[in-house]
Amino acid sequence: MLLTQSTTPVIGFVSQLLGYLMEGIFYVLNVIGIPNIGLSIILFTIIIYLCLTPLTIQQQKFSKLQVKMSPELQAIQAKYKGKKDNDSMMMMNQETQAVYAKYGVSPSGSCAQMAIQLPILWALYKVIYSMPAYVTQIKSAFFPLVDDMIKQTGSADLIKKFTNAAQFSKQFTNENYTKGVTSYIQNTYIDILNRASTSDWLSIKSKYPTLSVDVDRTLAKIDQYNNFLGLNIGNSPLYTLKAAISSGKYILVLAAVMIPLLSALTQWFNTKLIPVQAKSGNEQADQMAQQMKTMNIMMPIISAWFTFTLPAGMGIYWIAGAVVRSVQQILINKHIDKMDFNAIIEKNKEKAAKKMEKKGLTNSKLKEYASVTQKAEITDNQKYSAMVSSDKEKVVKDAEEYYSANAKEGGIASKANMVKQYNEKNNKK
Repeated sequence: MLLTQSTTPVIGFVSQLLGYLMEGIFYVLNVIGIPNIGLSIILFTIIIYLCLTPLTIQQQKFSKLQVKMSPELQAIQAKYKGKKDNDSMMMMNQETQAVYAKYGVSPSGSCAQMAIQLPILWALYKVIYSMPAYVTQIKSAFFPLVDDMIKQTGSADLIKKFTNAAQFSKQFTNENYTKGVTSYIQNTYIDILNRASTSDWLSIKSKYPTLSVDVDRTLAKIDQYNNFLGLNIGNSPLYTLKAAISSGKYILVLAAVMIPLLSALTQWFNTKLIPVQAKSGNEQADQMAQQMKTMNIMMPIISAWFTFTLPAGMGIYWIAGAVVRSVQQILINKHIDKMDFNAIIEKNKEKAAKKMEKKGLTNSKLKEYASVTQKAEITDNQKYSAMVSSDKEKVVKDAEEYYSANAKEGGIASKANMVKQYNEKNNKK
């Protein structure tokens, strides 16, 4: 991490774009008189997931089509089971690709959609976790306190001991820090103060009484931004729980527990809406389905633990995200159920047929070649077994020379045709 903004390739760039969106949301809320980080996170999460809706629909379409084409793929696997020769492997791959083309999906499934979504979701987390880095108004709330603290002897040693300071330890040894680059030092202090607990803030006032006014002014502004339904979302529910018990404010105990509890419940409900593929008889597919089932059980538990120990703002993000995904999933499921998949498949068949024709390969040719290949394989194997060692070496050498002389750029279809031509040439002899 460099300064307060992420510089990770791709994620850093996406974080900057999302940061502009977050700053715009906070600016609008400030204009209408409710500059609140919790509300900003909720609106931010809703907008991001709405933008990802087309990708989510594509994923759901793939899941539905995968269920429909699974029996055909299993039939192909059964057909070529135990056959390891090149002809059979090429034919199996060709027939498998034909099935995927028929249903209009890629063998990689929803990997492309996930590859797009993951950097966005990770960048979203970065923005929420480092709000002052992306929202100017929130960052400005830490001044003039930060500048005054930097001037105090031993202030760096003090903040290094703060609750969440360990994750920023490398910034103190960074060349920019040791050389005294002002902006870098300021951002390092803000990084730590942004995650400081109430006891951390009190320690500043205790060690530097002259900064009490600055601390109170900064805390008042930050508390205004962080106050969400009576909770300081800058503190973790665990910290709030301990503080509530020690101070006797038991109403805050319920408030502290509600965030991790709601996070677990919303995550659990969300997993129930995700369609789980039934047992298909395919060992690998069934194993993946079982792993997904286990993950669906573990996710609510993991969610509860993280939102209990991390700042409550992250819990709000997890809850908002789960609620938005649940509503999105319900609407998408209804939309998907209304789609005529038979019509979609028919259109994909036409497209697949045109592509095959361009490659010089049709379904009838595929079947014809499969039949010829299987018969030729039996005959050739018998002939090959009867040959002496020197003759076998000659046949292999001739085949390699023929392939090298006639190899052309192209896919499996061109290679299959080449093998067919070589078989026909030798049969004539």
